[in-house]
Amino acid sequence: MNDDTPKRTPLHAEHVKFGARMVPFAGYDMPVQYPTGIIAEHNWTRASAGLFDVSHMGQCVIAGPDFETTARAMERLVPADVLGLKPGQQRYSQLLSETGGTLDDLMITRHRQDGLLYVVVNAGRNEHDYDWIDARLSRGVSLRRLDGLALAALQGPKAEEVLAQHVPDIGGLSFMHYRDAALGPVRAQVSRSGYTGEDGFEISVASADAPRLWNLLLADPLVKPIGLGARDSLRLEAGLCLYGHELDETISPVEAGLLWSIGKRRRTEGGFTGAARVQAELADGPPRRRVGIRPEGRAPAREGAPITDAEGQEIGKVTSGGFGPTAGGPIAMGYVTPASAAPGTKVNLIVRGAPLAATIVPLPFVANRFKR
Repeated sequence: MNDDTPKRTPLHAEHVKFGARMVPFAGYDMPVQYPTGIIAEHNWTRASAGLFDVSHMGQCVIAGPDFETTARAMERLVPADVLGLKPGQQRYSQLLSETGGTLDDLMITRHRQDGLLYVVVNAGRNEHDYDWIDARLSRGVSLRRLDGLALAALQGPKAEEVLAQHVPDIGGLSFMHYRDAALGPVRAQVSRSGYTGEDGFEISVASADAPRLWNLLLADPLVKPIGLGARDSLRLEAGLCLYGHELDETISPVEAGLLWSIGKRRRTEGGFTGAARVQAELADGPPRRRVGIRPEGRAPAREGAPITDAEGQEIGKVTSGGFGPTAGGPIAMGYVTPASAAPGTKVNLIVRGAPLAATIVPLPFVANRFKR
């Protein structure tokens, strides 16, 4: 294999066995859909339980002599309140550049073992993130890659019912918390989280155990395998950012509408990379804002489509767009100037050179159903 050959997750053979259409994604050969198709997979996840392979995501731990030392080292790199994490609790945050742009978004969990933070970063950014973090950690704190692990996501309103067949007390696990669990012979770390807007779990296991876990869960008739196509339509309806689209090295978390993920203490005290820009935008407002967009008619607007105001002046661009099966029509997200960001504002999307009427709307398009 050369450097351009996509890598394979530990579940690659299972995807092929189930007839998935495989595509290159973030350096991996990944299933975009199974024979039933993206819309059927999307609807199944909304109604029952969908099983996703997310083993392409990067898993690592940040290790120090005690929790406070490790947390303070991480707080120099992200705007989240890491010190405030309780054992087993996790938070969403962003890795910021010196100029306040987003290098990646990530999940940070306080491990139950003292001094450890478990971190999940995006596929395609993991090598960058590992190097960036490791080079900036304080003495005595280090990053350890967990390349021998796989990651699966069980998402949907029946996810708890399915997992409870193997972990009877899983219903007691709160949103954005994790615990260790045994699913038959498979030892796993289970968090109540995901990126579909539905209730669900992410399950980290040894790579060698991934096929066994996959087939154990798929033996339940409530569960079907789901590809990247439906994962994207689900997160778009949920109004969730995707790195490389709603987030990149030019976009701050304030512009992206992620103020909720910036700890209240951190907003005032700063002390993290990129804090000057974040604090300035908190005080004065950002130069652009992420918004939801509902095009009229049935034609979708794709990433990169210019957004213009009623006078034809360009005010922003679409970052993600497509058909929302649950929303019942085309939907999109993008960035516009603050003056055009209010819900109800009429705009045009330039699609194939012609204006398409659209309206700015609140996010999400479909109400999130996380179990809090």
